[in-house]
Amino acid sequence: MTEADAGGPRDGTATSPGGALASKNDSVQSLVRGLAVIRAFDVEHPALTLSDVARRAGITRAAAGRFLRTLEQLGYVRADGRDFSLTPRVLELGFSYLSALSIPEVVQPHLERLSREVDESVSAAVLDGGDIVYIARVPTRRIMSVRITIGTRFPAFATSMGRVLLAALPEPDLDAALAASAHPSLTERTVTDEAALRAEIGRVRDQGWALVDGELEPGLRSVAVPVRDRRGAVVAAVNVSTSATRDTVEHLEAQHLPRLLRTAEAIDAELRLV
Repeated sequence: MTEADAGGPRDGTATSPGGALASKNDSVQSLVRGLAVIRAFDVEHPALTLSDVARRAGITRAAAGRFLRTLEQLGYVRADGRDFSLTPRVLELGFSYLSALSIPEVVQPHLERLSREVDESVSAAVLDGGDIVYIARVPTRRIMSVRITIGTRFPAFATSMGRVLLAALPEPDLDAALAASAHPSLTERTVTDEAALRAEIGRVRDQGWALVDGELEPGLRSVAVPVRDRRGAVVAAVNVSTSATRDTVEHLEAQHLPRLLRTAEAIDAELRLV
């Protein structure tokens, strides 16, 4: 019996759980737009109006309204007057990935120990396109204008962890990662010229660590090193962050970097057992 004889899907249609037939392309575009609505919210934009969502997601107000109502019915969005915001339930979408990854639970105790040693905020992140995404963190004091949480994203090119992760990529993947996002001047110290940025990434690759001084935000200094899995592949980065008023670049290199390298080695050893 053929698929047509059996009454199954054919020629670009698919049967939904409700039994309705929909175009595969329409279904894919609906998923893309729905994810764009979720991604419209971030640390700097926790609450958005319907117009804000439509503009940030690049869709019409009517479409944004339909997606927001659906997400509200599913429990992922709440409405408060004219404003919409994500609910904690949206974390379910990311936790399945993080739990399967197993890196956060391996890294966290090592970060806690390192933070006690250096009395500074320490973090771990992975690369996603042109961004880093925080997967573990131990904050000691607020050193940025935005609050950093698990899932926070920053442009990789302007961060110490990002440069460590970019330096580990094969050349074609590095090209794609650098092309995935713009390189705006975030501060007066941000390296935005692509040739200079590639030269800095090459230096990070050679020395095995990265130090960024005031390029993501004025007064923020951080040093980062890679984390490797059992195959030796770089799967994450860890860093120590501080403020220019608390630590000099020389102190970061002389005191924090050796401890950070030892922490990464301990994490590597544990990941080889996972």
